[in-house]
Amino acid sequence: MPHHALENTMTRPLPPPVLHRAARLLPLAANHDATRLMALVAAKTPQRAAHRLRHRLGTRLPIDVITTHYPDADHSVLLNVAFPPAVHAALTADAPRARRNPERCLELAVRRALAEHADRETDRLDRAVSQLLAHTTPAYLLAAVEHALTRLPERPTP
Repeated sequence: MPHHALENTMTRPLPPPVLHRAARLLPLAANHDATRLMALVAAKTPQRAAHRLRHRLGTRLPIDVITTHYPDADHSVLLNVAFPPAVHAALTADAPRARRNPERCLELAVRRALAEHADRETDRLDRAVSQLLAHTTPAYLLAAVEHALTRLPERPTP
């Protein structure tokens, strides 16, 4: 059975004793402040792996979001969110009006929000570059960007 790398994101850090108790059930790797945990879960599909992780650790940890750590063949990442009952009820009620299931409605809303964010970020960067170019030449700007990028510590890209 394949193993799936899953990331559990929490809005608050875990106290060390809670993390150690959870790690006895399932091997976990935590980031520096214990707000993100990695786990390998055996399951036929990523969806089933996320379900298993939530079932095994959900009563012991404040699991907010589970995602697959690696994108699939379509470059998509599974997003597993446990909504409060009122939010879940609203999604379930709105889905038939949109002629979609709740998961598809949520997927489309997330995609739309991410596209809007990307557009806003592109516009913001366009304005910033235009303002910089008003006071320098493209060659100096490129040299400054290259210098800044080579001095940054290696960070993941968004």
